[in-house]
This record gives sequence, C-alpha cells and structure tokens, in this order.
Amino acid sequence: MIIKVLGSGCKNCNLLEQNVIKALSNLGQTAEIEKLTDYSDILAYGVSSTPALVVDEKLVLSGRVPSPKQLEKFLSAS
Repeated sequence: MIIKVLGSGCKNCNLLEQNVIKALSNLGQTAEIEKLTDYSDILAYGVSSTPALVVDEKLVLSGRVPSPKQLEKFLSAS
C-alpha cells in the first residue's frame, strides 16, 4: 500500500501524517508513506483543500484531519 499525504507541511498536514502512522500501527499494517508538498503535484489529484490523503492513487479525503480510528476505516478497506 502506498499512502500519500498532500499538503504544504502545515500543522494539520503533519497531524494527518501522524494519525495515519497511528492507524497503521493499530491495524498491524505497514505502508509506504509519501509526503507531497509541491502544489502542482497536489493539484494533479484534483485537491482544492489540504490536507488530503491518497491511498494507492485514489483520493480518499481532503480538507480535514480524521482521527486514527476514522482513518482505520479508509486503510483497512484498501
């Protein structure tokens, strides 16, 4: 699984990355996590609001920071 955290590197973007790591740990899963901060890369996914999360090249959320428990639902479905 490849997970991409899209954002400028702001507090919420960093929190999303931390919550993804916690959710993966809770699920006992591993994944490659990439952080994309270049706006042209972010826009290529059709994101207009950050932070955003892409799992295996599918945009699963944008504009909010879900809890690790909420993220588990996105990650276990992948």
